[in-house]
This record gives sequence, C-alpha cells and structure tokens, in this order.
Amino acid sequence: MTCLSRRALLAATGSTAALVSLTACAGEPVRTSDAATPGDVVLPVADLPVGGAVELDVDGRRTLVTRPAEDDVRGWDAECPHQGCMVRALADGGLGCPCHGSAFDPATGDVLEGPAEEGLTPVAVAVRGADVVLG
Repeated sequence: MTCLSRRALLAATGSTAALVSLTACAGEPVRTSDAATPGDVVLPVADLPVGGAVELDVDGRRTLVTRPAEDDVRGWDAECPHQGCMVRALADGGLGCPCHGSAFDPATGDVLEGPAEEGLTPVAVAVRGADVVLG
C-alpha cells in the first residue's frame, strides 16, 4: 500500500477541486456566427432574453450580446481589459471575468468591480425585425 504525503494529498485534491470549479463555470457553450459585415445576423432576438446575455464567436472574435431592456440590445468585445481573459455571460445576466473577478455592466460595459480599470469595448449591434444584426 502506498501512502501519500500530506503535501501530495493536498496537491491532488486541490487540482481536482480546481477542475470541478472550472467545469462548473463553463456555462452555456459559445455559439458561432458567420456574421462578418454590418447587417449580418448574429442571432434571433428570441434567443436573447430581457436581462440576459449570450456569448458568440462572431467571425473569429468572442462577443457578448446583452439585452438590458426589451428594446435595448448591446454588443461587447469579450476580451477583458485587465489581462485579456475572456469575459463570460453569467447566469444572472451579468458579465464577469473568470480569471480575476472583474464584473461589467451589461448595459454600459462599465466596470462594476475590479481589478479591471477600463470597461469593455463596444461591438455595434442592432435589432432588425426578429434578429440581432451587426451594426
């Protein structure tokens, strides 16, 4: 029978806990859109609930689309201005960086909680009929 040292046991359980935590943070899969030019559809409005956010890969760029109000749809580049991690759409409709805990306002892209000191970069989107399109 092999006995593990306390250090080896802590390292092994810490790695497992980190993996479980990262899996729990994975959230919805990122959707892919072929949109590349203004007017191209990125997703149906019906797929974006009021107060919600959706993560998209738009023409190779991670993008967050939010709907802070019934008639208000916003787009944000998902790269965190702090150190470049990818900001995620949270279950509560918020936007958060999993690397260092920065939080961003889904309506304005402004920093709600650091360490990020700058807000998210806007991506132009608009509603056309039943779809969200690049602006």
